[in-house]
Amino acid sequence: MIHTPYLLYLGNETDDLAVKTSRGVAQWRPSLCIGQYRNPSCPISLGLPDIDLHEAVLRGAKTLILGIANAGGVLRQDTVKDVVAALEAGLDVASGLHVRLRDQLVIADAAARYGRRLFDVRDPPAHLPIGNGVKRSGRRLLTVGTDCSVGKMYATLAIEREMHRRGLLADFRATGQTGILINGSGVPVDAVVADFISGSVEWLSPGRLDGGWDLIEGQGSLFHPSYAGVSLGLLHGAQPDAIVLCHEPGREHMRGLPGRTLPDLATCLETNLVAAKLTNPNVRAVGVAVNTSRLEAQDAQRVCAKVSDELSLPCQDPIRTGVNLIVDKLLE
Repeated sequence: MIHTPYLLYLGNETDDLAVKTSRGVAQWRPSLCIGQYRNPSCPISLGLPDIDLHEAVLRGAKTLILGIANAGGVLRQDTVKDVVAALEAGLDVASGLHVRLRDQLVIADAAARYGRRLFDVRDPPAHLPIGNGVKRSGRRLLTVGTDCSVGKMYATLAIEREMHRRGLLADFRATGQTGILINGSGVPVDAVVADFISGSVEWLSPGRLDGGWDLIEGQGSLFHPSYAGVSLGLLHGAQPDAIVLCHEPGREHMRGLPGRTLPDLATCLETNLVAAKLTNPNVRAVGVAVNTSRLEAQDAQRVCAKVSDELSLPCQDPIRTGVNLIVDKLLE
């Protein structure tokens, strides 16, 4: 178990999307967060107190969360120095980056020297099965997207919260590093060998007979050349009964790929449904979750109304308006 409370690491990041892991933990588990640690060059804030490493320990922090998600998941030298300093100060360190903490000799040596623990969240479970597509009991929802980082995790967690508010059985199934830190368990599907992606999702969301829902966090996009393979494996392994499409209006291009435009919503939704039918012919779309954080309130309302009219589905911003209409559709 990763010990709490957390100190959330922002480092030297300048791109708001690059600190989505820290932001997600702060948003969904604020009671576990003592504060944030950032270097002077970092302009981003989570609205938490700025605390240095030693002060964080005095306030009771147990683990530094490397809440950064840069391209390729690399561990930069300035971050390595901060991790060593955190270990020396008395903190364990947890990371969701592709580069493992334990593989950095200076970090591993420091952890051993100071008796601290390292957690590489992107380590998938051992002995994952190969997917078989055999129909299993229970009901599952999967969030899919027009691009990366459009709010799939937020939408999934918001749906779980709304279903719990109604007294319904529903469980968030984490598939990314932020979700795993929030939920305490999950499978980092982008670190799973390709042949085992669908099987890992079958393992993560086994059959259930209690009438509840598994709400599976989506990753990537079928339309993103870099990450479509992970998205497809999730679709097949989830065997979703329901899909929620996630989108951020106003994006000029796919994340990290200037010049490649996002698909239109209708095409994206239909493509995901066709792919999902390989393992669940009865899959259906139940809503669209849009991230309107960059829009004024009136513009956000117009976008939601337009999307809802075009796709004949409820369209909501999970943070601004909640997802009650989407859950209503899910339960029809």
